[in-house]
Amino acid sequence: MYLVIFDCDGTLIDSQAAILHGLEAAFRSVDLAMPDRRTALSIVGLSLEVALLRLAGEENRRHIQSMAEAYRASQIALRDTGATDPLYPGALAALELLSARDDVLLGVATGKALRGVLHMEESHGLTGRFVTRQTADRAPSKPHPAMIHQAMEETGAEPHRTIMIGDTSFDMEMAKNAGVAALGVSWGYHEAEALTNAGARGVIDHFDQLDAALSAIFDWNREVA
Repeated sequence: MYLVIFDCDGTLIDSQAAILHGLEAAFRSVDLAMPDRRTALSIVGLSLEVALLRLAGEENRRHIQSMAEAYRASQIALRDTGATDPLYPGALAALELLSARDDVLLGVATGKALRGVLHMEESHGLTGRFVTRQTADRAPSKPHPAMIHQAMEETGAEPHRTIMIGDTSFDMEMAKNAGVAALGVSWGYHEAEALTNAGARGVIDHFDQLDAALSAIFDWNREVA
């Protein structure tokens, strides 16, 4: 079996607006100035407390827990309004194509908490699509390899048949640390050059290119098994 693991924010879903909304709430809660947009979004993919500490600085460590609570509360309130983060173009079709193969298992590894992943699945009809979910409340932050190791343990997948797909250098570094392949996507939060430098085997510009990229990396039979 092949295990194809996807990051969420910046890879499957466009969550920029929600993330910025949460960060603004977090910084406002402790009367700190919000970083500029580019800096703020550069930490997407890290677990929340790790991301906030990187943005706020070591001198504000004492505020991190309060900021994290404010961020989470803002996200829950946002979801209660019915707001959803849209899938990137082609994401659903790509997931359906992979799901049609009986030699492929799908998973997610994300800095989101589990409830955020479940909300994504419910919002876009993806419930049951992922056989393993690795989240910030179950493992250390990326680029620690624990998420991928846990996903392989849960599914029985081997490293040479496992790949991590993501939009940040954190995803690529996590894959490298876990001893599996990595594939970058160019539409997320880190530049393609950063993904390649961090270990990506390739970088795709649209989900239409995913099947060919995976086929090249794994040399698998492109016919549905």
